[in-house]
Amino acid sequence: MQQHSFHVTTIEVEGVTPLQFFMAGERGARYFWRDHDTSNTIAGVGHALRLTSSTTERFNEIEQQWQQVTHNIVQTAQQPLLFGGVTFDPANTKASEWGDFPQALFVVAKFQLVEKNGKCYANAHYSGELTLEVKQQLLNELEAFITKAKTMQSTAVKPKMVTYREPQKEAYLQSIENTTARIQQGEAEKVVIARTLALEFAEDLQPAQLLSDLLEEQPTSYIFGFEVDDLFFTGATPERLVMVQSHHAYSSCVAGSIRRGRTSEEDVCLGERLLRDEKNGGEHQYVVDMIAEKFAKSCETYYVPSGPTLLKSRDIQHLYTPIDGALKEGTTILQLAKDLHPTPALGGVPREKALEIIREYEPMNREMYASPIGWLDATGDGEFAVALRCAMTRGNQAYLYAGGGIVADSEPQAEYEETLVKFRPMLRALGGEINE
Repeated sequence: MQQHSFHVTTIEVEGVTPLQFFMAGERGARYFWRDHDTSNTIAGVGHALRLTSSTTERFNEIEQQWQQVTHNIVQTAQQPLLFGGVTFDPANTKASEWGDFPQALFVVAKFQLVEKNGKCYANAHYSGELTLEVKQQLLNELEAFITKAKTMQSTAVKPKMVTYREPQKEAYLQSIENTTARIQQGEAEKVVIARTLALEFAEDLQPAQLLSDLLEEQPTSYIFGFEVDDLFFTGATPERLVMVQSHHAYSSCVAGSIRRGRTSEEDVCLGERLLRDEKNGGEHQYVVDMIAEKFAKSCETYYVPSGPTLLKSRDIQHLYTPIDGALKEGTTILQLAKDLHPTPALGGVPREKALEIIREYEPMNREMYASPIGWLDATGDGEFAVALRCAMTRGNQAYLYAGGGIVADSEPQAEYEETLVKFRPMLRALGGEINE
């Protein structure tokens, strides 16, 4: 790979959507991304390149591999994108429903479609010696693929759920009691504890149907889908971890939540209660302080608003504070993602002690749940969201993930009920209902 140039061939296309492009690809090697303001949507099919790491140095190893690839890049106007993510905690050795999954997995698609600012561009990527004959063959394959994609139609029919289980529910409730005791003893200030739902359906789940539902139902969220062999990881997350654009970095603090109201009046009252709530406000401030500290290290200048506003999605509203800054020379998006992950909204305070407590008590292995997922290009621009409101599906099985911040006075039943609200976006896309 390192001995050859990496080539990009681009054509502008019309009449095809990123979802259709995703659907046209063969199962097992596809990805999908739409950012929260719908200005940038990406789909990839096939693998021109696959980068992995299974060590604690996964961010550094992926960065080194990507720099080796892009050092010799020969391209047209459109960038090749490296898409993927990392697992939550490489030190967690518990078995999981994910099987033997790498600590970091990133891919460059064979064919990539980017829809941005009303324009659509398709890339074909190739690693090796690009003769005129090979280039023409690639273009012919890409054009044939786009013709196929234009015929794709997603189904609106949701799968039929046949079983709904809450694995290790009692262990989850006990983990909150154990965690609050450790916090009360002064070992940590906050620890995030998560749990899973396990669902079974009458037939195999269809990734395109899930993406289609999430795109329609969660218009202000990041929508992602990452297919690896027979595993599909997808979600609708409200939370950006970091975006880099022209050497400027943007992050967002999303911590502290309450449900949406059934009426507009109730919704406003709930939002105002959240803004005044000391427990949620304290949780939120942990995240603001930590991200501001990392930006102070990585940026020449940075800005933090004086207080949070509300970030609302269909089922839940959060306290929200955006932070941005001008990056110091040489700082990269993967370095920022490494520094920021996990934020106190996903791990706890202090970070290492919180992770120790999560490993000890949380009755699951998060794998890619609550982890950075997203993309970067050869110039250093990119964006990573935090993989929340998500599910891993395989065949006719689905596993949903949700958690919450535990502090000294947290109550297990209240935390349990908060996870029910956070399960709703994926459960609705899957055609199920919460057993409340």
